[in-house]
Amino acid sequence: MAFRTTVTKRTPPRESSVADWYKGANFTDSYEVAFPPASTVDMRVIAQSVFGKPTLWFRALLFIRDMVMARFNVKTSSDLRHSGNEDKINFFSVLASHPDEIVLGANDGHLDFRLSLLVQRTVNGPSRLSATTVVHCHNRLGRIYITVIAPFHRMVVISNLRRAAANGFGHE
Repeated sequence: MAFRTTVTKRTPPRESSVADWYKGANFTDSYEVAFPPASTVDMRVIAQSVFGKPTLWFRALLFIRDMVMARFNVKTSSDLRHSGNEDKINFFSVLASHPDEIVLGANDGHLDFRLSLLVQRTVNGPSRLSATTVVHCHNRLGRIYITVIAPFHRMVVISNLRRAAANGFGHE
């Protein structure tokens, strides 16, 4: 069964466990895509399908980001991937997992971020998967960083949601 892969910008969902982060955030965005009806939802499988296997162009962007940000003593994606013993999806730490939501994120000297993947089921329409990012900057470097990467962030999230939806979110 083919799923609609149209990704749309939306208001960040109040139902998300990161909603308390919206107030005072330096950056917030949210995108959604139709989610296939499924008897069970494994948020780890969904997160892995969205962020687990980056495309070549995204890996190239990460390489550039890591080369530049390492000069400012900001953790690289490799540093994040290999730091700590916590559960990870690629280089994102899994901070919380609920039946219909998984929260990824990291805290660093320049900024803290949270990325929520939330399945919202509806009675009269298709279920939706929302990807919501919230960033709190600690200093000027954090504010400059988020301003520079925001357009790339949007491209990555939209592309990854579209690709995961086209592949059935790992359920096929």
